[in-house]
Amino acid sequence: MWCPCALFLKRPWPKVNNLKKAFIQLHIAVLLAGLTGILGKLITLNEGLLVWYRLLLTAVSLWILALIRRQAIRLEPADVWRIFGVGSVAALHWVAFYGSIKYSNVSVGLLCFSSIGFFTALIEPLLLRHRVDFVELLLGLLVIAGIFFIFKVDPHYKTGILVGLVSSLLGSLFPVLNKRLLVRIPPETVTLYELSGGFLFLSILLPVYLYFIPSERLLPNPGDWGWLLVLSLACTVLAFNLSMSALQRISAFTVNLSYNLEPVYGILLAFIVFREDKHLNGGFYVGFFLIILSIVLQMVRLWRKRVKAVAPVKAG
Repeated sequence: MWCPCALFLKRPWPKVNNLKKAFIQLHIAVLLAGLTGILGKLITLNEGLLVWYRLLLTAVSLWILALIRRQAIRLEPADVWRIFGVGSVAALHWVAFYGSIKYSNVSVGLLCFSSIGFFTALIEPLLLRHRVDFVELLLGLLVIAGIFFIFKVDPHYKTGILVGLVSSLLGSLFPVLNKRLLVRIPPETVTLYELSGGFLFLSILLPVYLYFIPSERLLPNPGDWGWLLVLSLACTVLAFNLSMSALQRISAFTVNLSYNLEPVYGILLAFIVFREDKHLNGGFYVGFFLIILSIVLQMVRLWRKRVKAVAPVKAG
């Protein structure tokens, strides 16, 4: 199974050079990532079932693609279990992310997602045993200040914010745990096994989850199936392939930097689709400003660091 959009985006484009094509692919991928919050609100299933169906459809699609491409998928059993463990963390992160949206709204859920940088600044040095980057920590605290401001001004978002912070904490573990795996294993194979492991883990956990957080129904309605297909094929499989394709022409640094725009794109889409701007007061925008300020400062900081690192090479 494959999305025809991917074939269109991969073929040679007339009058568009390869670098421009890569940037277009990258920003389509970031926009698709921002769309996941909108789809989480449109799908009427609870967050546990939503993620289970997303993982099911995505894992099946990725295995079919791997077989079509004759992708190397053999791994040592120890690596399979490690990757499955990271996939379980990713599954819990998604459940908490969509729970945050269900208990508040798309804008608040995506703002909480921005706190992932703060948790990464704390967790990465602990797990990888290097020094804390205090500038990153301060920028992360600026995001936390923005979320706290929203929390104080709009207390009815309390549950969604708390669940969103749990989502960010789990999300910060995901790339740190992936670093050691990606040194030895291709990213396509890691993704294939991680999403498969997340699906198996959530399949075991789901009966317990539904016992404590019951759902009115277990099967998606026709509309849900359509949105789930978009979420799985476009926002997961296609977005991943577009990112990988862009990486062939532009640096991993630029790709990672561009993904900072994901919550911004998502919030703007939420304003357009759900008119959430009509239901948010001034406190939200103050918090939003603090978070955007943190993202911009981090992007400028990383860009300047990149320029300094490249300059001596060019001079040589």
